[in-house]
Amino acid sequence: MESFILDTNLFFNIGAGLEMGKNTEEIVVEMTDKIKKLKKNSKAVFYMPPKIVDEFLSFFEDKNQEFIKDFLSSLNIKSPNPAKIDFSSQVFYRLIEDIRNRSYRGLNIAEEEITKAGEMSSEKKPETKKDFQIAIGKFIKNFRDRYRNATRTGFLDSVADLDLIVLSKEVDGFLVTSDEGVLSWGRTFGVKEMPASIFLKRLEDLLT
Repeated sequence: MESFILDTNLFFNIGAGLEMGKNTEEIVVEMTDKIKKLKKNSKAVFYMPPKIVDEFLSFFEDKNQEFIKDFLSSLNIKSPNPAKIDFSSQVFYRLIEDIRNRSYRGLNIAEEEITKAGEMSSEKKPETKKDFQIAIGKFIKNFRDRYRNATRTGFLDSVADLDLIVLSKEVDGFLVTSDEGVLSWGRTFGVKEMPASIFLKRLEDLLT
């Protein structure tokens, strides 16, 4: 029996290549149908860590919709047990080095944006507070976008992300996600993966 650990983004990133529907509800309903059939035939089991379930639910205003309850009831909701899993110290050397490099890039971006804002204010001082807020606003937005990209893109930026990887390792299951950071670090931690673009094909093969 195969095991699959599902990430939130599969259901909300329509461009992920899952090809199970045109919107989130259609995807969830179709996934639920396949999960039930595979479980009934003892072909596969599907997991979500509790933090990922919370993340999934946060996208819905009405969390009590029947299709949501039906989907969650078909899953194995399981917290990983880090005490059971040993990781090579090499993983943590890479993690610390990556954090340090991202922090350095973030500082450089901050310096660049502060310099640009200073040059703007020295050329022509805004006449009112509102004018100042409008003028400085574009620098703040640009800084936030660049900083977020430098420090978070391609990285594990939440405990929920780490839960996916540790649980995949613990149950020896396939990590299914479209998050490049989770995939990249999953490879570093040595877990099996299933690209979203071929996940549907794998499920259909199991059903035949």
